[in-house]
Amino acid sequence: MSSIITKMSYLAGVTRFRRISEKLYVDGDKIYRAAGIEFKASWFPVYFVLALTENPVTVMQIADQIDFSHITVKNVIRELEKQEYVEIISNPADGRSKLISLSKKGQKLIYRLKPIWMSISITLKKVFQTGHPDFMNILNRIDSQIEKNPLHLLVAQTESDTITVIDYKPGLERHFHELAGPWLSGEVNSQLEEKEGITLQSPDPSCFLEGGFLFFARYKGQIVGFVALKRLDNERFEFARLYTNPVFNNLEIDLKLIERCICRCMENEARELWHQTILDIPEAHILFHKLGFIEKEAPPGMQLSDQTGKVICLEF
Repeated sequence: MSSIITKMSYLAGVTRFRRISEKLYVDGDKIYRAAGIEFKASWFPVYFVLALTENPVTVMQIADQIDFSHITVKNVIRELEKQEYVEIISNPADGRSKLISLSKKGQKLIYRLKPIWMSISITLKKVFQTGHPDFMNILNRIDSQIEKNPLHLLVAQTESDTITVIDYKPGLERHFHELAGPWLSGEVNSQLEEKEGITLQSPDPSCFLEGGFLFFARYKGQIVGFVALKRLDNERFEFARLYTNPVFNNLEIDLKLIERCICRCMENEARELWHQTILDIPEAHILFHKLGFIEKEAPPGMQLSDQTGKVICLEF
């Protein structure tokens, strides 16, 4: 990597994404050529949509499914047509568009491509995980962020307007009390259950089972959320507690804290992340369901709270 790119730091992020993408496309083309198949890596998303579609579709329908521009899809279709992999007919419902489907030649090609795609997928997983075990979810979060908040709007915000998740340090103890205190006063008589291994006075990582973690969410210089991650064994973690300041509910603080826990679990090569839910909080159930948590029987070693409605798990 050139020194100028290094000096650009985050400003070169888009450039580096593009460079990585171009390298992978070039190598992908080499893989297909080595297998004796006339196919390009850049055709994959469009071809894959057609392979999964029973009925002919329009360029716009393909573009909507893969978030490509209309012109990009049209160019790929043109190249696929040259190879006789697709059939294009007039759209009886709209004279301005065409209907596209795989030809017989294109359908036969699927059987040669599937084992290659499997090998590429396994290899890409290894490559991407050298950056981070949770790399695909990180990409999803980046994509979601710029979809909801385009870069030109984010640039207009100050750094203090963003939520930052940080690891526990001793100076944050008082914030734990501030966040947990009101909840405890209303629901468990101002006392944490002893089996959770946390006290209001000393939320130190050493109070957890070996290998636990604590994370805090900061917004505009204020601590607005907290999550405790407890280790159950070598391959399992559990959310011990998750608190957020209700004043900032619209900022998705809980989601950002949960995502940090998921990242930390994957960094520690965990297989499962567990959570005990309370039945009267439907919003939390929806959130965890979207993240992929499913209801399961509690694993050995998990101490169930009297308030637990059900136990859910995310498998990695």
